[in-house]
Amino acid sequence: MCGIVGYVGPKDCSDVLVSALTKLEYRGYDSAGIAVFDNSEIKTVKTKGKLKDLEDKLVETGKPEGHVGIGHTRWATHGEPSDVNSHPHSGARVTIVHNGIIENYIELKEFLTSKGRTFISDTDTEVIAQLLDYKYNGNPLETISSVMAELKGSFALGIMFRDFPDRVFAVRRESPLIVGVAKGECFIASDVPAILKYTKNYYLLDHDEIATLTKDGAAFVDKHLAPVQKDLKTADWDMEAAEKGGYPHFMIKEIYEQPTAIKTTVIPRIKDGLPCLEECGITLEKIKDFKNIAIVACGTAMHAGMVGKYVIESLARVPVTVDIASEFRYRDPIIGKGDLVIIISQSGETADSLAALRLAKQTGAVTLAIVNAKGSSIAREADMLIYTLAGPEIAVASTKAYITQLSVMYLFAFELALAKQTISTDECKRLVSSLLKMPDAVQNIIDNCEEKCKYIATKLITADNLLYIGRGLDYALSMEGSLKLKEVSYIHSESYAAGELKHGTISLIDDGMPVIAVATQSAIIAKTISNIVEVKSRGAKVILVCTDVCARDLNDGIADHIIEMPHSEELLMPITAVVPLQLLAYYTSVDRGIDPDKPRNLAKSVTVE
Repeated sequence: MCGIVGYVGPKDCSDVLVSALTKLEYRGYDSAGIAVFDNSEIKTVKTKGKLKDLEDKLVETGKPEGHVGIGHTRWATHGEPSDVNSHPHSGARVTIVHNGIIENYIELKEFLTSKGRTFISDTDTEVIAQLLDYKYNGNPLETISSVMAELKGSFALGIMFRDFPDRVFAVRRESPLIVGVAKGECFIASDVPAILKYTKNYYLLDHDEIATLTKDGAAFVDKHLAPVQKDLKTADWDMEAAEKGGYPHFMIKEIYEQPTAIKTTVIPRIKDGLPCLEECGITLEKIKDFKNIAIVACGTAMHAGMVGKYVIESLARVPVTVDIASEFRYRDPIIGKGDLVIIISQSGETADSLAALRLAKQTGAVTLAIVNAKGSSIAREADMLIYTLAGPEIAVASTKAYITQLSVMYLFAFELALAKQTISTDECKRLVSSLLKMPDAVQNIIDNCEEKCKYIATKLITADNLLYIGRGLDYALSMEGSLKLKEVSYIHSESYAAGELKHGTISLIDDGMPVIAVATQSAIIAKTISNIVEVKSRGAKVILVCTDVCARDLNDGIADHIIEMPHSEELLMPITAVVPLQLLAYYTSVDRGIDPDKPRNLAKSVTVE
């Protein structure tokens, strides 16, 4: 959520800050601003709205001229989106930008008010700025350390002190922040894409570390101001990977990138036809004794976990629970030594998922992280780690990260089943062989189903409400399809286990209501068809997503529109069958005049509760 950037170097600072912020727009925001040292004074320009509004205001008011500054795109938490609540915020001698939430800001604000401080915004961020200014003793590092000790919550801060016009300070707790370096210049950013135009080299700022940036480089200390030596990292993807590359939107680009993402994720983890996850800290011996598994995630990642539950239980015969992270951490879960907790997160910084990971470790459970972001907090703190290797995913609505999460869940399920000896080596090799065919199968669906999805989307754009139904793996798929549609098209959509319709939900069906049914599992196809008949007879307009094998047994008129996919290994059908659902969501969004990359009120990385 939100985007922080900062710069020290020879370039025009305002231009660098705005350019870097454009690479963080995917994180979600409703206001933007920059602060730059201009003739030893800090000049701030900020506004409600998008970066285009900020650029217009910079033309109107005059662009700050300087070589040191900080910038921010804000997603409102404390205080409505407005010019005054936008970042940066200032005290008399300090200006800051902030991601995160300060939990004790009311207590701190009351204290500062009692000391004669006045506030002009409703934000918790201004409280930090005022506290830094109140405590400032002429030594920025001592002041920052003192203030950190009083803050409760999560934060990443970019800080400028009026007395030090040649440098930027940065600190983080929970919220992500990196420090980029190049010859004669330094950067701070919430994520790597912001700095790729300028450098691939960066440091990961750790919990409660403070960075000092000058044109000569970056220096780091811990909260006690002891020097810290850090390893320089290099981004393994370039600007082209983070650009649209001729596509109208990142979302469709990332749908098209899914075959490659699956290959990149799966192929290096196969050895002699079997899954090999040793580089991830996973061996047959290490996992064979797990008796219970909990999968914890949020949103799309949780839906990948639902598929994982079906597959693990089916193949390895180990009971699996799936929890939304925000519920898991507060329900006093029954986990402990001998259990495995799998945390799935695209960003590796999801606040509730990170808290769930730490809770699991406290109980003595073993933790496995499935993440896409290298060096992220969840990646660093888990006992075992599998990277999804999807590359940068810029669109807020996840597609290729989801499909690689599925791929990893299958690899792990195969390995666990082999460790448990619930499948033979030959059966495992057969399943792995089928998984290796998935990139071509996904490409085939993109090539042959896209036009049909594009046409069907035109039938959805006027819908007020919509249902997705399915059974078993198809129900897990329906959950993801429904989320994708509501995320990017703003159509109210719900997913239901098809067999549950008669227990209340079927009362919602009226004439012309779209119902998207997913049917890829031959063992339960007859049951799903009966549910389709139920909604069809009550006036629903049915869109059926099914395999060509299932389609052969359908009666004429069972559905208004059918999207047929080539039949493949049924256990793996979620990988291929999600693609038409993604395409339906994308084209419905576009047809409704909505930018699918930046849906309202949403952020790519949810780093606060």
